[in-house]
Parts: sequence; C-alpha cells; structure tokens
Amino acid sequence: MKAPGRWTLLAAALSFARAGSAQLTPLEHAHAHNDYVHARPLLDALERGFNSVEADVHLVGGQLLVAHSRDSVDATRTLESLYLAPLRTYVQQHGGRAYPGAGPLTLLIDVKADSEGSYVALDSVLRRYADLFTIYAGGEVIQGPVAAIISGERAIGKMKKARVRFAGIDGRIPDLHAKLLTPRTVMPLISDSWDRITKWKGVGEMPANVRRDVERVVALAHSRGQRVRFWGTPDNEVVWQLMLDAKVDLIGADDLDALRDFLLRHRD
Repeated sequence: MKAPGRWTLLAAALSFARAGSAQLTPLEHAHAHNDYVHARPLLDALERGFNSVEADVHLVGGQLLVAHSRDSVDATRTLESLYLAPLRTYVQQHGGRAYPGAGPLTLLIDVKADSEGSYVALDSVLRRYADLFTIYAGGEVIQGPVAAIISGERAIGKMKKARVRFAGIDGRIPDLHAKLLTPRTVMPLISDSWDRITKWKGVGEMPANVRRDVERVVALAHSRGQRVRFWGTPDNEVVWQLMLDAKVDLIGADDLDALRDFLLRHRD
C-alpha cells in the first residue's frame, strides 16, 4: 500500500481538528508504540485520546525520516510532515492544547543511529516549532502543548551542555542509581526494557518479584519528579493492570483500541 503523502496527512489533520475533540476522553497513560505504522500516524492515536506517541527516526541526507529500519525509509515520510506540521495544526485548532485540561502531549523521538548528527538536525527542526514544544532553558522548564523527548541513540553529552533545548532526554534505570544524578529538567522520563525487570509476559503465574521491582523503579523515579515507561511489554491486560497499579506513567501498546478500551474500563 502506498503511504499517504504530506498533503493528504495535513488535510486529514485539518479535517480531524475541525471535528473537535470535546467527545474525546484523554488517556494520560496511553502511549502509542511505533505510532507511525498505523494507517494515519499521529491522528489514529489522537482520535483515541492517546497522550503520548512514538516515532523512530533516521537521519538520511539531512532529513529526519520516520521508519523502524534504515532500509524501509521513504523520503516523503519526514518527522516534520508526519508529526510536527499536523501537531501544530491540531493544537492551533484546539485552543493551544492537544486535549482540554490535559497535560502536554509527549512526542517520543527514538533516534536509530548517529546520535550527534541526528540531534543537530532535530534541534534545528524543533526550533522551527518553538511555539509547540516545552522549552528547557538552564534549570527552567517553559511548558508547551507538546513535550519532545529523545530516546534511542541519545546525544546525552551534547544535550546536557545545551543552554536551551526543545527536547528532554529519555533516561534508563541505571540513571536512577548514578552517583551524579541527572535532574528531571534534563531527563524528565525514565524508560527501559521490560526484560530488565522480567522475562514474564503476562502468561501464567506472575513471579513474586515482578510487582515489587516495578514499584521500586516507579517510586524512585517519582521521588525525583521523573515519569516511567517500559518498552517491549506485551499487549496483555494482565501486564497493563500491573503497570497501572504500580503507577507506571506511560503504558505502551501497538493495539491502540485494545489499550484504549482497557484504560477506559479502569479509569479512576
């Protein structure tokens, strides 16, 4: 199937924006893993109330192209055309927020290679959307309607030295135990593989240590003002329930409807 072009996606964004979001229930814990594989990147997640989306990017010829692997990139599927431009349109049409009364939408940008070169390109393009993003200036955080967070191959040293950033760093569990802790104004999110916690995928009896280990990570991160996410989790309600009970901030899924239905059934 041919991927939708830039103008098709922008038109869809405008159409959806004009339809209004009053009927949507924003789901602050819902994270669209590999969001770009869906029929309408970003828009499928937004119309289901997801407050976090993930895009994998490759720096190719100076362009940030969205794809899981380098051999599947398409020059028309840029980070700007699939996410940044539609997000600006959507936010402008909804009074300056993705969802009324909700916190910033998280845009998790997973850099697949060339951390430093990719960050230079990312910083350049995010600056052109300064009206959209949370800005980190020294120890100050100027909240915007969207919070960009860079994961994957992160240019950590370069980002820490930047006087002004338009993205935060996605940390790892060992960062919670480092001798010199990175402040939440630099590293607002802690993400790690579910396999670091357990090989259990929600089938059969849950090992005794799993709930305790997840809760410890969450408690430590929350004590420092950081959010928590795990990748590599199965689309499994038993695991989702565990994470919800443990107060994991972002629960990822490939099956958007299944996670949405689960979270709506378990709203406080």
